[in-house]
Amino acid sequence: MASNHPIGVFDSGVGGLTAVKELRALLPHEDIVYFGDTSRAPYGNRSRDTILRYARQDVNFLLSQKVKMIIAACGTVSSVAASMGQSLPVPFTGVVTPTCRAAVKATKNKRIGVIATAATIDSGSYRKELNALHPEIQVFEQPCPLFVPLVENAFIDPGDQVTNLVAQRYLSGLRGDLHCRIWRCGCGYLYRKNVFRSSDNLFAFCSCHCHRGSG
Repeated sequence: MASNHPIGVFDSGVGGLTAVKELRALLPHEDIVYFGDTSRAPYGNRSRDTILRYARQDVNFLLSQKVKMIIAACGTVSSVAASMGQSLPVPFTGVVTPTCRAAVKATKNKRIGVIATAATIDSGSYRKELNALHPEIQVFEQPCPLFVPLVENAFIDPGDQVTNLVAQRYLSGLRGDLHCRIWRCGCGYLYRKNVFRSSDNLFAFCSCHCHRGSG
């Protein structure tokens, strides 16, 4: 594949554009083709077979654009369909491993919370990867199936009562002494802007990048 070909990035919606933003900052001279499957989002409440089928279709579209590598910016695909990359003609990577590496590096008390889609949590991908990287890590997981639809439909205002009620319902158990929290997909923007915006010691992770929560 020619070096001047673009990098392909896909997600089940618009959340993966945060990864594109980071890629542009890191690789300003690279062309990027982004595919967001907004018509079928979210993927996280689908069956494994459906997620695999959607992911293959997304990848095939990017391959038709002659990309030189593919990044699954979708936590659900990265968790459920990562093995798909073994049969592709171009390099393929997801977000689970780099995210977990960042979390293990940053945690100060070996307690990490994970919020994600139901399919991601059910796969156990983050728990397995975190424990493989550091067996003493304690992982606390919470599926948040409504977060992605809220973000995709622009329910992201800090004062939105629906958003805050959903966040409080899901995440009340992930406060306390969890120094590190991992979010995936559309959860991230919602989480950072609405849930722990006043927390003094919040670290949140999106893809392989670490952001200090500041409100």
